[in-house]
Amino acid sequence: MASLPVRDLVGDHLLTTKNAALADRKARKFLQNADPVLARLIDERPGFRPRAWLDELPPLDAFATLIFQVAGQQLSVAATRTILTRLEEQFGGHLPSPAEALAADPQVFRTAGLSARKGETVRALAERFVDGRLNDATLAGMTDEKVESALTDVPGIGPWSAHGFLFVALDRPDVFLPGDVALRRAIQRVYGFDHVPTEAELIEISDRWRPYRSLAVSYLFASEYHAV
Repeated sequence: MASLPVRDLVGDHLLTTKNAALADRKARKFLQNADPVLARLIDERPGFRPRAWLDELPPLDAFATLIFQVAGQQLSVAATRTILTRLEEQFGGHLPSPAEALAADPQVFRTAGLSARKGETVRALAERFVDGRLNDATLAGMTDEKVESALTDVPGIGPWSAHGFLFVALDRPDVFLPGDVALRRAIQRVYGFDHVPTEAELIEISDRWRPYRSLAVSYLFASEYHAV
């Protein structure tokens, strides 16, 4: 798939994820020393670019990233990409702006593959972007905790979606996604659990990755979705 620009919310420019940076050397070394199991995944991927997977998505600003998070609730990444493509088709080749989403007939979202509940969540988010309660710059300037609080105030947005926004849109370095099924599956496989790890077990493992949990999560996702 051709490279697509993805919004960098910390700066005010577009970056192209075809040129996504290699995993930070300091963070990589910290994780290798902190966790010998994870170190094996890191050693297998010397040229790892943790954000290169965004090449496969449309351009994402804050609102579009939240559409991605809502669309992806309880769905595979492949199914989510299909919905985003259908949404682009409904809105002239791009994902809708907040104003466009608010003005659209709700059936447009149903046609693209969103459930009625997810469509209502997108509209609730659009209302907050249109009236100024949420915007790119404000969200980028908030702490992780304040971002989560602001987003989970929206009906239909829970911690999983809020953490995903921190991970995808804001590229925060210390985000863990305990509710993500694929991540739990990867941890179960890589760490040799004979059961889906409990939240307490996930926390025990992930605490050793602080303050670079996001990079650890990226390596685990890569191990789940992409062969070396």
